[in-house]
Amino acid sequence: MPTTFDDLLARARSLTGAGRRAVLGITGSPGAGKSTLAEHLVRALNGPGEPWVAHVPMDGFHLADAELERLGRRDRKGAPDTFDAAGYAALLGRLREEYGSAETVYAPGFERDLEQPLAGAVPVPPSAGLVVTEGNYLLLDTGAWGRVRPRLDEVWFCELDEAERVRRLVARHEEFGKGHDEAVAWVLGPDRRNADLVAATRGRADLVVPPTALPERSRTR
Repeated sequence: MPTTFDDLLARARSLTGAGRRAVLGITGSPGAGKSTLAEHLVRALNGPGEPWVAHVPMDGFHLADAELERLGRRDRKGAPDTFDAAGYAALLGRLREEYGSAETVYAPGFERDLEQPLAGAVPVPPSAGLVVTEGNYLLLDTGAWGRVRPRLDEVWFCELDEAERVRRLVARHEEFGKGHDEAVAWVLGPDRRNADLVAATRGRADLVVPPTALPERSRTR
């Protein structure tokens, strides 16, 4: 039987309990639907009442453009070495270790219009027994990225037809300010190299999520 969204909800719920905070990772190549899936999961699981599921994107750990310029990496923003992977792994560890305290943990966010990280933008309240985190490199095992997977209870891989993934990604770049030709060049250049790297980690995932598992209204995003 094909995986359904209800199956995903049940599997996410099953990760929690035993007086600890669970952390679910969602990965996949750029444009594969990671953020969309995470947002739908968090919304459906929380429902009415006090939120018990938090969404912490990996994108908040982008290095700022000024630092990328200093390092000479600005022209390939989005590659593994343009993130603070050690900082991301440390936050995941803190989220697990500090469950049960009365303190809100703050994670950085990412402002799409500015294409810059924002410190302290994502609150994880003490009531959050499940954290959903998503990003490209959750299953990468090189350098500091190798510290990420041990801090995640499960990692799901979003799979999407390549032509559709490219179409969505071009549209996203256009939405946030790139001209069409510039968007296509970026998607088929730096983004393609990153996508190939992420695709190679697919076999390490606990679950591969097809686009048909998302709610119908979100499948064209």
